Amino acid sequence: MEKPTISIAVIAKNEADRIGRLLKSASFADEVVVVDSGSTDGTQVLCERLGARVIFNEWPGYAEQKNFAMEQTTSEWVLNLDADEEIAGTLAVEIMDAVLHTAPEVSGFSMPRLSRYLGRWIKYGGWYPDYKVRLVRRGSGSWSGDALHEKLLIDGKVERLSQPILHHVYRGIADQIKTINRFSDIYAAQKPPAGSGFVLVGVGHALGKFLECYVWKLGVLDGIPGLIIAMNSAWYVFLKHAKAWETGLREKDDV
Repeated sequence: MEKPTISIAVIAKNEADRIGRLLKSASFADEVVVVDSGSTDGTQVLCERLGARVIFNEWPGYAEQKNFAMEQTTSEWVLNLDADEEIAGTLAVEIMDAVLHTAPEVSGFSMPRLSRYLGRWIKYGGWYPDYKVRLVRRGSGSWSGDALHEKLLIDGKVERLSQPILHHVYRGIADQIKTINRFSDIYAAQKPPAGSGFVLVGVGHALGKFLECYVWKLGVLDGIPGLIIAMNSAWYVFLKHAKAWETGLREKDDV
């Protein structure tokens, strides 16, 4: 049986400090395509040195950029990865076996994602198994979504793999806070202006989020990182409500 070919598609900007881990884990693939949207830290040179084909494309949004990256690949199967992810050898073997023996009606595969944060693999708090559809048969899927969430939609049957993508999420607490601030800005910009009651609702939602992450989903078992994750998750929920209220306040001031 002829071995199906596999491409890895990655989008990146200023990822020189961590994309090397991903590229070194990609040796099982037939090609790696990195679509860069204007790095200034040497990401392009590093990727080329590690064997990737680098293509520049102005930033059009997450879903659009990921679709562009898939279009640049040439293999029968495309594995979509982020610059902060890594493929362990066990997952590489499972992927190669899956595409070799899969039925014609199967168009994609999902796999769990295991994240590492603050020196620990996070297994609770809702972070694991965090299944993601990432492996797609050429021409059988596309990315869709808004500025906050994008998803790979598959035209056909999707099966699950058991081995996880390794996700080196956030460079530290400051990086997580930066992401929370950016995402809450996007949320507030997409929502209609809110009144003061909306902030009070946000307090309740934030408390519920903390209890969900730390108690119900057992984030307490992840030690101090689990506590920090639960607190920051609750802070994000409150912050996006508060910023929606702030938008309404600014509009009143402008009248």
